[in-house]
Amino acid sequence: MNAQSRLQAVIFDLDGVITDTAEYHYQAWVIIAKELGIPFTREFNENLKGVSRHDSLKLLLGQAASPRDYSPEELEDLATRKNELYKELIEKVTPADVLPGISQLLSELRVHGIKAGIASASKNAFTVVHRLGMEDQFGIIVDAGKLKRNKPDPEVFLTAAAALGVKPEACIGVEDAAAGVDAIKAAGMFAVAIGPHETFPHADIVLSDTSLLTLDLLAGQFDAS
Repeated sequence: MNAQSRLQAVIFDLDGVITDTAEYHYQAWVIIAKELGIPFTREFNENLKGVSRHDSLKLLLGQAASPRDYSPEELEDLATRKNELYKELIEKVTPADVLPGISQLLSELRVHGIKAGIASASKNAFTVVHRLGMEDQFGIIVDAGKLKRNKPDPEVFLTAAAALGVKPEACIGVEDAAAGVDAIKAAGMFAVAIGPHETFPHADIVLSDTSLLTLDLLAGQFDAS
């Protein structure tokens, strides 16, 4: 890494970037959908990545053959039930579930004095990070419960940067969802996407998986931008 790099912080999404809890979200939504008699496929589940629980629920309910109106109380009950199912499932998470390359990248960031944070839409981010044994590796984990706006709004990334004491233009954001990449760009940050290239037309870099994340690559591309 160039000692004169402008990079001061890397801010990560959690699900699909630090660990893959997407399967647990999927399993929880499958149960809810089955109870409501609504079809739910892995393909449709892709639409829920990076989307808040309540907005995901609205998307799911829109798939019903005969859509009905739910009261705010009913919607809250369904969202809460989904979250309880998910919380039961993530009890299976262990440090072995950290995605490839992430631990090494975090070590490189520490060595070079570059800050790290988590900007996730998940209200269970603290629980998942605890299960991974990684609490001490991030300068900030944004509390999604205190945010007013969801991705693609940049609030979560701007909140993380402010908490780290870093200007947005000195940050890289790492995401695996198109809505998250849009949030990074709206925050004025350099956007790194994990996944298929065609999914992320607005990203500055697209990598097929987390094992390709290295500080040399990130800092080099960031400084060249």
